[in-house]
Amino acid sequence: MKKFLLSVVALISPFFLLAQEASTSEKIDAVFSDYTGWFVQAIFYEIPFSEEFKIPWVLIVLIGGALYFTIYFKLINFTGFWTAIKVVRGKYEDIEKHGADTLYGDPTPNEGEDIIETIRDDSADGEVSHFQALTAALSATVGLGNIAGVAVALSIGGPGATFWMIVAGLLGMASKFAECTLGVKYRDVGEDGTVYGGPMYYLRKGLGEKGAGGLGKVLAILFAIFVIGGSFGGGNMFQANQAAAQFVELFDFQNENAGMYFGIVMAVLVAVVIIGGIKRIASVTEKVVPFMAGIYVLAALVILGANYTAIDDAFGLIFEGAFSGLGIAGGLIGVMIQGIRRGAFSNEAGVGSAAIAHSAVRTKYPASEGIVALLEPFVDTVVICTMTALVIIITNYDAGFLEYGTPITEGVEITASAFDTVIPHFSIILTVAVILFAFSTMISWSYYGMQGWKYLFGRGKVTDMVYKLLFLIFVIIGASISLGSVIDFSDAMIFAMVVPNIIGVVLLTPIVRKELNKYMSAIRKKADAISEGADDINKHL
Repeated sequence: MKKFLLSVVALISPFFLLAQEASTSEKIDAVFSDYTGWFVQAIFYEIPFSEEFKIPWVLIVLIGGALYFTIYFKLINFTGFWTAIKVVRGKYEDIEKHGADTLYGDPTPNEGEDIIETIRDDSADGEVSHFQALTAALSATVGLGNIAGVAVALSIGGPGATFWMIVAGLLGMASKFAECTLGVKYRDVGEDGTVYGGPMYYLRKGLGEKGAGGLGKVLAILFAIFVIGGSFGGGNMFQANQAAAQFVELFDFQNENAGMYFGIVMAVLVAVVIIGGIKRIASVTEKVVPFMAGIYVLAALVILGANYTAIDDAFGLIFEGAFSGLGIAGGLIGVMIQGIRRGAFSNEAGVGSAAIAHSAVRTKYPASEGIVALLEPFVDTVVICTMTALVIIITNYDAGFLEYGTPITEGVEITASAFDTVIPHFSIILTVAVILFAFSTMISWSYYGMQGWKYLFGRGKVTDMVYKLLFLIFVIIGASISLGSVIDFSDAMIFAMVVPNIIGVVLLTPIVRKELNKYMSAIRKKADAISEGADDINKHL
């Protein structure tokens, strides 16, 4: 490990020197702008329905897909919520490991099993638990968008944007359910038990089963390219850049190399985790995500508790603003777009990235992880983003640090100001939260990008190491330079993933429904068996 880390530092040293030169940073920015500007504009192109009413087409695809999945799966967002809680708590772990038929049904083996007598030796494919898969995926979505993005949305769309943000989160639960079910259904499992999954696999194999193998292969390759680009940029450089900027600003470091040094430390920490693969990543995220989210939510609850009398008024502003849009650019439509955009972009439902992490779960029933995955947009958007919005709205009554309808570019400062009004110097804790959010996002996105890399270039130690070295290089470059057009392109790569993913998931919805019915049948079979056992006991009493 020591030799590896030393080799990484030696390899990326030349980049540090270049990154510190303003001219070099500007050149990089200019090159990316010249060669990738068309791609960025294409992905975020806004369809003009009128002079003021313009909606990014990628947003239409995201929300349109989420609405379709919500209707198709009969409000699984809500009907599957309590089941998801039970699954995460391990209530159905036995049937997911051995199969309901084996344990509670006829004495015949399930698909993929040996004989009934060997059930103690059988175990479901996969590398991590439901909880670990959930936290690994959450660590990639819960982050700066929840802290800074909400403030930006409120500055443009006012309090009403919060309502539409919640709507986007609730609809996105159905998208996460569908794509993550497919992620487990069509994953590959290596001889050593290593799982390879995600949209690349269900696009190729799933559409291949439907006689559209050619389309599936093209969409899978496109997705793999996009997820690699997204992992280097939005999932890496942007996170490192924002964390470094917040750290340097808080402690007012004057050293021009402070960002570079921060990047080196972050790269070393990331290296220690990602070398171990998804098991190491999951073991870290299952501790870091609940911890950092817990601190943030606890602070928000303290502020809301101290201002509990203003909560009703805050929700009043949210509902009033959601359907009036008075004083906001674009009016009602402008408020709606800002809220939906923030919600959809924050939880990444429909992007397909989470399906990669969730595909590594241990289970025989793909739909079990799809149900767990629907909790993700709820936690990310409905809970954390909404709490951030309430804190800003309530504290802004007296402090007046945010003028609704006046766009801002840096949201972290606004959120920090909101928390500082009740909890002095909370900006220090918020900086720690930002760094932890960035760290967890980077390690999860490294896994996403790695899966795309393996799909394109094969599975092997050499190819794996090449990707990991590149990823670590971009951590330090991201913390050292001004990103500009580079990050615009990287974000475009992430949301370009929406196109092949949504096409595939929509075409494969009948498969998802079949898997859902199979899993719910298994749950009912266990419940019936337990009920019959209880009846037999009562008869003998």
